[in-house]
Amino acid sequence: MRDVYIVGLGLTPVREHWTFSLRNLGARAILAALADAREETADCLYVGNMLSGQISAQENLGTLLADETGLLPIETCKVEAACGSGGACVRSALLAIAAGAADRAIAVGVEKMTDVTADAVAAGLATASDQDFEASFGLSFVGMAGLLMQRYLHESKRNRADFAPFVINAHKNALTAEHAMFHSEVTLEQYLRCPMVAAPLGVLDAAPVCDGAAAVLLCSKEALKPHHRPIRITGSAISTDTISLASRRNLSSLSASETSAKKAFTQARLTPHDIQLFEPHDAFSIMTTLALEACGFAASGTALDMAAAGAFAPTGSLPICTFGGLKGRGHPVGASGTYQIVEACLQLRGSAGSNQIPGVRRAMTQSIGGHGAVAVTHILEA
Repeated sequence: MRDVYIVGLGLTPVREHWTFSLRNLGARAILAALADAREETADCLYVGNMLSGQISAQENLGTLLADETGLLPIETCKVEAACGSGGACVRSALLAIAAGAADRAIAVGVEKMTDVTADAVAAGLATASDQDFEASFGLSFVGMAGLLMQRYLHESKRNRADFAPFVINAHKNALTAEHAMFHSEVTLEQYLRCPMVAAPLGVLDAAPVCDGAAAVLLCSKEALKPHHRPIRITGSAISTDTISLASRRNLSSLSASETSAKKAFTQARLTPHDIQLFEPHDAFSIMTTLALEACGFAASGTALDMAAAGAFAPTGSLPICTFGGLKGRGHPVGASGTYQIVEACLQLRGSAGSNQIPGVRRAMTQSIGGHGAVAVTHILEA
């Protein structure tokens, strides 16, 4: 297996993009990544997306975007792993290069969610859950997150207020991130008084519906050029768990996240203590908590204590959500995993501007599909 490097980064601002289509957003990110690497083409293109068929009435995204960006006739396809699609498409590109099937590959995550009603979005997100035994009985995607949060509070004997530091930190970090959707701080009082969407899950516990695209250009060691600013992918793994929450052995533990992280650590020959920055899948504040504990960054039941002590702030021992995460930057579901990787690479390049974490050499991202049914972990090194 060959070493693989990220040499091109591209993203669009995360917004409600009323004047841009799925095609426009994806193409902008791809062309930005190619321009960043000063390259004109690649051998293959992998598109991460979850909802295009339902919301945009458009499939065959690989060919659509290859055509729009002048990349025909390269190999291309769509990669779907629910909300983890953005991370999964990067792994697909990595495997193509590592196996020697390609020297340069583009991975782009793209999602357009704001052109339909809230009910249509909710129906689309529910496809990430078990249709036979959960969604068809009216259990919504947000409702399942509420169940996970309720179970964690019950087992840990904690209060909902203990989750506030995650939300406050994400919004504070998003303030200076130009591509982030939200540029306003959240106070503890606002968090405690926000409306419930699936008690104890409040509206401020959940990432927003939005649009966006992010892309990376990957290449082999042999394809590196003197002007490239390469970031090496030293660990990459996908693991799965039951799609149904009712089938889980433990609702307060993300098995797929744990397994995926362990595989990536083994590949990179690192431990959690070696990671200097983590971009978690904070679609809901409970998912941030569970992921930190599953990945070994916090012992079981201690993530909330660490958050209260400032461990995950920019000046803490493990900064997270450094551009706002899914909560502050926004969560265009099939693109979020790719945004995480672009943001981690900006940190490793020392190009994160006001959001720069000093001295970062190793970073980890984890993109999750469903409520822990699939987890995609990447470890990146400068």
